[in-house]
Amino acid sequence: MESHFLQNLKADDLVLEALPDDVVASMESRDRWMTSLRYAEGGLEFLVADLQSWTPGQTVRVAFLGGSPELYRDIEEATRPISESANIILDFKKNGSYRAWSTGDTEYVADIRVSFDANGYFSLIGTDSINHHIGMPQQPVGGAPHQRTLNLGGFNVARPAGWKGTTRHEFLHALGVHHEHQNMRGPCEAAFRWEDDIGYQPTRDQRGAYIADANGLRPGIYTYLSGYPNGWSRSKVDFNLRTPSDSRSLVSGPFDPSSIMLYRFPALFYRTQSNPCAPSGDGQQLSEGDKRGLELLYPMGAQQMSAIGERREKLLNAIEQPEDRDAVGGFESAHPRLPEIARDAAARLRASLKQFHR
Repeated sequence: MESHFLQNLKADDLVLEALPDDVVASMESRDRWMTSLRYAEGGLEFLVADLQSWTPGQTVRVAFLGGSPELYRDIEEATRPISESANIILDFKKNGSYRAWSTGDTEYVADIRVSFDANGYFSLIGTDSINHHIGMPQQPVGGAPHQRTLNLGGFNVARPAGWKGTTRHEFLHALGVHHEHQNMRGPCEAAFRWEDDIGYQPTRDQRGAYIADANGLRPGIYTYLSGYPNGWSRSKVDFNLRTPSDSRSLVSGPFDPSSIMLYRFPALFYRTQSNPCAPSGDGQQLSEGDKRGLELLYPMGAQQMSAIGERREKLLNAIEQPEDRDAVGGFESAHPRLPEIARDAAARLRASLKQFHR
């Protein structure tokens, strides 16, 4: 019988997203380039949104590796509330059949490439899924045509109880939405128990999960997440849970405890029993805040769409360096020394702007 790493999960286990280290490293390199741009239109959060979000009204293709048509249908149904809240189309089928991709692809079969065979749950953010600078080409996860961009580990074997919420969470990432617990306006950074209880003796169960010791003392977040089922290093905890010093999420409005992008953390994560970072609701449905965020990224209104188009025009100019724009021969010949990452970003912006002007 087929097995999977996550088959040993218990009901109260927490599986967090875990992008591979090489993917995170490439994202950090790309982010350093982005923050170096001479672009002040709306701030860093707009720069990130315009480079990583799809175009409002765009059809974003989805394909699967492994699994069954029944699983694909359920995933498509689970994402329907997302499509109903945003001016974006998630397209799962080609000629009436669910779209498939393979690790031998050299052309993009789909924009979001779903798998079930990697450990844990994760997704690249927005257009990182079609950015070949994200990840290493010989590795399984990244922005090249043959790489996974969204993983629902073990769904093809056994789905967890909250599988619909997990699916929606990951697809929101795939549309450019970030975690709520890292919201700069939120309380989670100060509310989390990062370190062990004083005197805690590292204690693990048979699976390798850290648990309370014989005296009832508890592991902190760093210790807990270093065990089963996550196996995270301290730096990975910091990247995924701690609040960044700058705002990179356009949808980071007031902290939303009912957001589907806020994890349902176990009690040991919090400093106090009544905690301002604690979620409300069951984490399965999009909150009103989630829907407003999607409307901000993918609006229906002509005025809002026009504002996004104008921002992207200015960002394209910033990347191309305005003083060279009138050079003969077009973008490629005018900017032969422009880094490849910049040329690719400009190409994606140009493609986006063509959709605005259709």
